[in-house]
Amino acid sequence: MADTKTAETEPEKQPRSVRVVLLALMITMMLAMLDNMIVGTAMPTIVGDLGGLEHLSWVVTAYTLATAAATPIWGKLGDMYGRKGAFMSSIVIFLIGSALSGMAQNMGELIGFRAVQGLGAGGLMVGVMAIIGDLIPPRERGKYQGMMAGVMALAMIGGPLVGGTITDNWGWRWSFYINLPLGVVALAAISAVLHLPKKRAKAGIDYLGVVLLTVGITSIVLVTTWGGTEYAWTSARIMELIGIGVATLIGFVFWQTKAAEPIVPLHIFRSRNFTLMSLIGFITGFVMFGATLFLPLYQQSVQGASATNSGLLLLPMLGAMLVTSMVAGRVTTNTGKYKVFPVVGSVLMVVGLYLLSTMDTGTSRLTAGVFMAVVGLGMGCLMQITMLVAQNSVQMKDMGVASSSTTLFRTLGSSFGVAIMGALFNNRVQDVMAERAGALGSKITEQSAQLDAASLAKLPAAAREAYQHAVSAGTHSAFLLGAVVAVAALIAAVFVKEVPLKGAGPQKADEDSADGAGVAPPVVEAV
Repeated sequence: MADTKTAETEPEKQPRSVRVVLLALMITMMLAMLDNMIVGTAMPTIVGDLGGLEHLSWVVTAYTLATAAATPIWGKLGDMYGRKGAFMSSIVIFLIGSALSGMAQNMGELIGFRAVQGLGAGGLMVGVMAIIGDLIPPRERGKYQGMMAGVMALAMIGGPLVGGTITDNWGWRWSFYINLPLGVVALAAISAVLHLPKKRAKAGIDYLGVVLLTVGITSIVLVTTWGGTEYAWTSARIMELIGIGVATLIGFVFWQTKAAEPIVPLHIFRSRNFTLMSLIGFITGFVMFGATLFLPLYQQSVQGASATNSGLLLLPMLGAMLVTSMVAGRVTTNTGKYKVFPVVGSVLMVVGLYLLSTMDTGTSRLTAGVFMAVVGLGMGCLMQITMLVAQNSVQMKDMGVASSSTTLFRTLGSSFGVAIMGALFNNRVQDVMAERAGALGSKITEQSAQLDAASLAKLPAAAREAYQHAVSAGTHSAFLLGAVVAVAALIAAVFVKEVPLKGAGPQKADEDSADGAGVAPPVVEAV
């Protein structure tokens, strides 16, 4: 009789528990997305207080390196020992790093504590996506991942505004402390209502794989961070890092074929869809972060927009991305069809980037906004669909590594995008300044091709006009490169195989294919 009562009441309780978990996941994702943007706004104040301007870039680099290196490890730990424990551990480490960063007394301490924070952050995004993969069948997952894309867009818009407000009113230390109450709420909710099966892998952690992958990823990120800025692309230091990165990653791939419990099991790449989604995710990261770097620079330098509300400058692109992500998620849930979104999204991204490359000194803000919206529509079709299809292409036991690998490829894409588009932009700006303003132009951009508003205002009228033309030329080259790279995403999207989403109507629980390993849907335990 008691069993009957439980069976009758569980359907009512289960949706509520899932909603509470999803709210906690959205808070956690907000933490991951907001942090760098809030801190970026506070950096001038931090440097003024702590000093160490020469080490400023390491505040961001240490966090980025730790996040990228830790991402695949957190995914594997979740698969081996249970998703809930790994996810909560990553939140705790992130909060410890946040608290320590807020208490830093010098730049060296801040850099070290940011690395601790980054280690935790590597598990936040992966944990969110993998837990959604555990709780929600793929057929229903689209609408929830669309909501996550919305959180991402809101964080990118609101981050600089929130960061500026916090720094101006409470001080820069609260840029880190603000994570603590939000993180505690997320931890409490997850601890209370998230119930997933506990796991215990027989094999131990692949420590050699961890070391090889960490060294390889660190080398690649340092190459893309330092190349063309700290060191020339042809310098000995960059060549050494490239050599170390290539050698360790080749060694990592070889070792993964021998390891008892590999960090990134190579069999997941036998799935055509998973491999294609990894490529599309890389290109999406390449394009998106390149666009978010150069669009505000163009609007501030050429169109005279204020830098104060820099997040609002991207509103047409991010708003379009938000709407499209929601629509794509709903349509995928209702129809079970998804191939149209990578194809259409890639086409829109190519067209939008080409349109952005046509902007010059006479382009209006309205026209630029329309072009940005086209790119945003394309990215909205791609952002979460790539994760959905990647997760649908692996078995449940590999959900964590599938989520972490997809996230890692997007992260690496963003590093390459910022580095390569940035190098092209800087070279073009310096060339045009030398052509239009001669020796003075070369001197102006000798230190940096990106001038802030104060430096730009001090320039003579002729030099300022030359710089505006130079920035237009630089953005033309950067976005034209982005459009060419995005063509590869379109080619990949065409070859995506539309495998039925698990949970999408009648199909055998053990149905397996090369691109969709069917598994029984997870049971969500009600509270």
